[in-house]
Amino acid sequence: MTTVTRSADICWGQRYFWLHRHWIPTDARHDEHIVLRHDLPAKLSTARVRMALNHLVRRHEALRTTFHVGPDGGPRQVVHPPAPLAVTVAEAGPRAPVPPAEVIRQRTEADFDLTTEPPIRAVVVTVDDVPRQLVLVLQHIAMDDWSATALYGELTALLAATGRPATLDPVCDQPADLAVREAGVDGARRETDLGYWRAQVADLPADVYAQRRRPGVTESYSASLTSPSLLGAARRIAARYQVWPSVVHLSAYALLMAACTGGDRVPYWLFTSRRDTSADATVLTSMFAPMLMNVDLSGDPSMSKVIRQVAELLDRSKGHLVTSYDEMVELMALEGTRRGRTVRVEAEVNFLTYTPRGCGARRSRFTWNRAPAAWARSGADSYFRVYEWQDGVTVALRASGEVLDRAAVERFLRGYEEILNAHGDPATDLTTSEIARQVGFDGVDGCRVPPADRHAQPADQAGAGEPDLVATVAAVNGLDVVDPLDSYVVAGGRALRAPAVVAALADRGWLGLRVPDLLGIRPLRALAGQLTPAGSDRPAG
Repeated sequence: MTTVTRSADICWGQRYFWLHRHWIPTDARHDEHIVLRHDLPAKLSTARVRMALNHLVRRHEALRTTFHVGPDGGPRQVVHPPAPLAVTVAEAGPRAPVPPAEVIRQRTEADFDLTTEPPIRAVVVTVDDVPRQLVLVLQHIAMDDWSATALYGELTALLAATGRPATLDPVCDQPADLAVREAGVDGARRETDLGYWRAQVADLPADVYAQRRRPGVTESYSASLTSPSLLGAARRIAARYQVWPSVVHLSAYALLMAACTGGDRVPYWLFTSRRDTSADATVLTSMFAPMLMNVDLSGDPSMSKVIRQVAELLDRSKGHLVTSYDEMVELMALEGTRRGRTVRVEAEVNFLTYTPRGCGARRSRFTWNRAPAAWARSGADSYFRVYEWQDGVTVALRASGEVLDRAAVERFLRGYEEILNAHGDPATDLTTSEIARQVGFDGVDGCRVPPADRHAQPADQAGAGEPDLVATVAAVNGLDVVDPLDSYVVAGGRALRAPAVVAALADRGWLGLRVPDLLGIRPLRALAGQLTPAGSDRPAG
């Protein structure tokens, strides 16, 4: 893909994935891929499937966009002219050289080279040369769940059309159009929103899991609980307090997490769609962004008080969404520098509505899932998801063993169901401490994190790589002066340009620094001590 139609900065919703993919190891990035499976209608040819896919590629620029470091060091999206999409055909049966399941696994787990490869892959599974299933693998930077669902609907219409072309809604705007409008947001509005989030960050605990953290534990866990009763309980509670069911779930999560950690504040990243507050709600791209939530559980509040607080916090925060994820990362780095210790928020929460699909569960079902090895390599502490079905609710929790052991994960999910079902009764309004005792989280035994980071102070003297590190940070970020005693962000380095700094250092012959290192609170002089000359096993500093 070399010919360019047009280019633009990446959209706000894409910034999380730009940073995230540079945050985690290459062989763990498949955890953020979206996989769609489509059973194909009978008497459909492979050529017809290719025609439908190529039609979608022509319609949607997101499917023919690559992502690059621009001349200013920041990320750019580059749109290419329509071209036939490469389709892998996997034949099932004894004469297949490679089983379709293995072909799909390989295409799903392989990292996308977003500088050369479109963010979509297609596999057609055939039996006796007859197409039976289409599998699409999408890179999340190009598509969020809403976009993937819309794309699936268009694909279904195209494949089902017989005799005449399918009628699809017109495409009014593309991701590059959205990026231009986002860049034009009023500067005063952006400063107001930054001020709001700066105040929120100042109130964050340094580490919500401080009393549970067990450094050095490498296990990770994943479990889910599907419950038909949770659907009715959450809706009854929501009706009682005149809020959305999602607010009820977010409140229950905060209460259980406070009971689990022993803290009086529960911060987390809430995966939020920007479509609710955007005039560009139908653009097929990633309009998803984590929104910082910081729920105050001081004073041992009851469920009813937490529900009201979460509803108000959601409303206020959604009114300040022109601040992007990378800017939030910078605010947290600045706050950590001010305190002299890292401000860590590595808990994520996602609420997903899957109606009108059903889960088929007639009674509560707890399941241990395969250990989330790829997710664990991202450095996250926990990831809690709520799936609302037509006939029930599934709650799922991934957790690093550093903060939650296997027993705590199961206790959390079973306790979540117990507490939410109990509050279906209007006479029930438990406090955090009562929930902790009822669920079995009363008392936390762990090791406290020391009051300051071990590596917060600068190195005693400059390492050999310090001049190149300082020069690279200055060049990539357009800075006249960079003080090696400052951290990257304090020195003026921007989060979105951190991947370009790492790449430029490699071009200068220095390895050993990663994007998370630059976005922490350690001074550049201390970071220079991590640099290693390319091709050498010996550290530079």
